[in-house]
Amino acid sequence: MPKKGKDEDKELKVTFQSKKEFECPACLHRFRKEELFSGGGRLIAGKLTEELHRLYEPSAKYGEIFPLVYEAIVCPECWFSSMESDFASLPKENIETVKKDLQKRMKETSMVFPNVDFHENRTLMDGAASQYLTLRCYDYYNKPTSPTIKQGLAAIRCSWLIDELHNKFPGQNYDWLALLFRKKAQYLYNEALTREQNGKETLSGIKIFGPDTDKNYSYEGMLYMCAYLRYKYGAAHDEEARNTSLEEARRTIAKLFGMGKSSKDKPGAFLEHARSLYDTINKELS
Repeated sequence: MPKKGKDEDKELKVTFQSKKEFECPACLHRFRKEELFSGGGRLIAGKLTEELHRLYEPSAKYGEIFPLVYEAIVCPECWFSSMESDFASLPKENIETVKKDLQKRMKETSMVFPNVDFHENRTLMDGAASQYLTLRCYDYYNKPTSPTIKQGLAAIRCSWLIDELHNKFPGQNYDWLALLFRKKAQYLYNEALTREQNGKETLSGIKIFGPDTDKNYSYEGMLYMCAYLRYKYGAAHDEEARNTSLEEARRTIAKLFGMGKSSKDKPGAFLEHARSLYDTINKELS
């Protein structure tokens, strides 16, 4: 059988090493980030879920690809992680804290996500671990960076990648783990909104609200996620607390309908999900 040429090898690649070199603000290790190639039929968009998560169909040529695996930037030496826009902005006063937390950070991550190695091309397990580390490491950032909403983003993204682990390895409690991260996301999203409303933390430090990488649903998308997560994973066992939580979710989602018709940031599919959620909450409250 003839060997593949270099051009054909390149065509079959899914990722590449970025030309840009990063320096870890904590341990000063220099490295390059694995990036996802665009185009070439690598990503075949599927449906948009109620969580505003874009699913992708496997390609006959490239197989399964999960863009979120490559989103977070992680130092391969000390496992400090964040969104790329914040990586170099770690507050100087917290650098020593990051260093002292190294062994604990690695140990706790490895207990949940075994056999990860950020020196190599990322696997699905590495991707889930990278989002967990991002969630963890935003504790080292100050409020001008809007760390709480970014932790919420990392939590929900981590749950999506864990869903895929559950699909591949059923019976290993990944479904339970994904639920825990969704509940964590519920708390963080709504805590971020509360902090913004009472002036404790601004949201100006985040430019792309996601929640996925295919589209930025902006502030309205964050409001939707606050309401959706509160409805799905908020108070459940206490009827009074549940009703209070749903009333808050209904008020949050109602704000979307006072912000105009469908637009670039609010396409029809998004507004349909919002309307459906509003009707579902109304039905339960009544």
